[in-house]
Amino acid sequence: MAPLQRSCCEVFTVDATFKGPAYGVKTERTMVRCWNPTDAALLKEAVDSSLDHLRSWMPWAEHEPTELEDKIELLRQWRGKFDLDQDFTYGVFDPDETRVLGGTGLHTRLGPEALEIGYWIRADSANRRLATEVAAALTRVAFEVHQVDRVEIHCDPANIRSAAIPKKLGFIHEATLRRRVPSSSGELRDEMVWTLFKRDYPESPAARCRIVAYDAAGARIALFHPNAD
Repeated sequence: MAPLQRSCCEVFTVDATFKGPAYGVKTERTMVRCWNPTDAALLKEAVDSSLDHLRSWMPWAEHEPTELEDKIELLRQWRGKFDLDQDFTYGVFDPDETRVLGGTGLHTRLGPEALEIGYWIRADSANRRLATEVAAALTRVAFEVHQVDRVEIHCDPANIRSAAIPKKLGFIHEATLRRRVPSSSGELRDEMVWTLFKRDYPESPAARCRIVAYDAAGARIALFHPNAD
């Protein structure tokens, strides 16, 4: 895939009338887009091939594998919430969208004016900095499309690779909450909270990632950030 390019004279501005969300986000190496029920087989293959890898940190993986019909129903629910602006769960695909590389999302559970980014990457695509690329892209979408005041990333402090991602992107470690998240074994794990505020976003490394975002009709969304390449 050729690198994303912009003309040096090209200027993007946020359209105040556009409310989003971004249904697709092209990054340097991935296509991040909302799930469709037709993606069920691709999702199942990615999860089933990565169970040992995912179970270490993702409590939901303890209930895997599930049947294809269950995946179809899950994707119907995710797509329904996406279309209703209730929650924004994305698949991470390779550029031609024939393989699922992982999953991510802009989650609304923090309340108004804030979004939480989550992510996972399949086992055979780990350690390629894809999660960092995807998290940076969704940070831009959160601030420039949704125009929120705050973005958070939560992770287990024992997951050193995951905790390194928000730090690289300019997030600040605000707290480590003790015994807050149920693990697959039933024990409660600690949870790190990383935060980036709108006022600090322009100077963050996340603001410089290159993306192209698309709306529900496939039209390009106008974005602007002075530090973006």
